[in-house]
Parts: sequence; C-alpha cells; structure tokens
Amino acid sequence: TKVDLEKSEVKVDGETIIKKTTKTYLALNKPQGILSTLSDPEDRPNLGDLLRDYPDRLFHVGRLDKESEGLLLLTNDGELAHRATHPSFALEKNYLLEIKGTVKKEVAAQFTSGIELDDGMAKVDKLTVMAGQPGRTLLDVVIHDGRNQILRRMAAAVGLTVERLIRIGMGPIKLGELTPGKWREIKGNELLSLQKVLNIKP
Repeated sequence: TKVDLEKSEVKVDGETIIKKTTKTYLALNKPQGILSTLSDPEDRPNLGDLLRDYPDRLFHVGRLDKESEGLLLLTNDGELAHRATHPSFALEKNYLLEIKGTVKKEVAAQFTSGIELDDGMAKVDKLTVMAGQPGRTLLDVVIHDGRNQILRRMAAAVGLTVERLIRIGMGPIKLGELTPGKWREIKGNELLSLQKVLNIKP
C-alpha cells in the first residue's frame, strides 16, 4: 500500500515510521563475476550480496557487465542517478583495458578517430597506451559514450581481445585504493564535485 508520509502517520507494532530524508551516495568496487543488479531470481552473485548489511535501499548508477569490474555508484538520490546516466550530461568515464597481445599505433588511433559499430559511430575522448605484461597491452581510456558494452564492441571491431576491463573513474569520483567487493561513502568535497559536474545544487 502506498502512503504519503507527509500527510499520514504510520505505526508498526506501536512505533511511528519516520520518513528518511537523508540521501546516500556510495562508491563500490564491483568484482568480476558479479551482476550489476541488487537481486537476482536465479540467485546468481549480485550487488545485493555485497550490500546485504547496508541499512538503506539503494539503486546503482549505470551498469558494468558481469565480466567487467571496478567503480559503480549507488544512491537513493533519484535526480543524481538520472543525470549521471542521461546522455545530455555525458558523465566522463575512465577505464583500464587489458588487451591480449600488442596494440599497434594505427589501431589505437582508431579509437579516437572513430569506429563504426552496428548502432552508429563510436569514439573515445582519450586513449593512452601503457606498459603491460608480456603478451598484454594496457589501455587507459576516457569516454562519454554510455552505450552497452561500448568499449568491448569497439575493441572487437578492430580485432582486439579484451582480457580485463576495469572502470576506475566516473566524473570526479575515482576508484582509488578501494578493494574489490568493498564500498565507501561519497561525501564532502568529492560529493560537491560530482553535483557540480551534473549541475545539481547541493
């Protein structure tokens, strides 16, 4: 039953239910193999398992596919979640891609010049080729495009195999030293920076 707590008083076992107005913002490091959902009817590992002991009901901002890992934002602030995922605000996202083999300069250049996919042209804002392990190349990529599995599809289109994909930043929010499966609160100047990027008044 839906109830307007501004107009009605609700009691359970004699105790009045108090409307919670505090907004919550979390940064979480999603491990590989975890679904970007807070529950799963097939009982597969999901974000809800990681947040089982967290008291607030949250929803995640954006997604990472099951095999991808790294930074996810979780909040109960609907306006921020909407703006962070809406194309018009184009929140910048930063990824590390571990590529099998060597990436030639001309292939790397295609990421910034544009790669044609089945749902249109795609390109990254910035790409840096970093030193990797033998047989691996590490790419540091910044992109605004939020289409489904966009970087994996771009890599496949130019013949590259992504061995590992980690999101390390969303706008001013960075993964930092957060270990897989753990979360931390976003607050203070970090939260103010995110709100500023999304044109939200604190």
